[in-house]
Amino acid sequence: MSSRPQPAAPPSRGRPRTFDREQALDAAMRVFWAKGFAGASLSELTAAMGIASPSLYAAFGSKEGLYREAIERYVSSNVESFWGVMEMPTARESVEGLLRNAARAFSTPGAPPGCMVLQTATEGGELSPELADSLCEMRASNAETLARRLRRGIGDGDVAPGTDVRAVADFYATVHKGLSLSAKGGAGADELNSVVTSAMAAWAPLTQVGSDQA
Repeated sequence: MSSRPQPAAPPSRGRPRTFDREQALDAAMRVFWAKGFAGASLSELTAAMGIASPSLYAAFGSKEGLYREAIERYVSSNVESFWGVMEMPTARESVEGLLRNAARAFSTPGAPPGCMVLQTATEGGELSPELADSLCEMRASNAETLARRLRRGIGDGDVAPGTDVRAVADFYATVHKGLSLSAKGGAGADELNSVVTSAMAAWAPLTQVGSDQA
């Protein structure tokens, strides 16, 4: 005896296309990195991410929400190399390591040039006050991190006690920013490393360390 035919299943409702959130965020990060917050249009972002604008808003809330996560992703991907050089044996090695790493990272073939965080310095008016303040703190943290490393160098004996720690930290933080700007302007790794070499030539007089220690 044949079984009674089963009723046909109701047609399934359409579902939004799923996407790899991490992969989409990586793509958005590169667009923001290359063009900045204001310069990156929604159409460029969604095209790079492979999603429609409703999916962008559903996943990230807003363009600024997406940018905030992209910045966090950029920072987290670079934090190990940044903090790693701060643990080198001397303050000089740490500072030079930071700048050499920057020269390499800011001019890596296939990646947008410069630093994603530093390039937002002129975009304050395009961002919410909260995000603008957060980015300002990120940029300022470079100088504070360098100052802490220099103070540790004084304690370790590789930086002279009379060194103007804040002035030296500000100087090398400014060099770091300059490397990003130069890379955005088209400078390659050789040119950036030449700048680092010149900047490190100032280490001995700035830290009052004799030439035999520099």
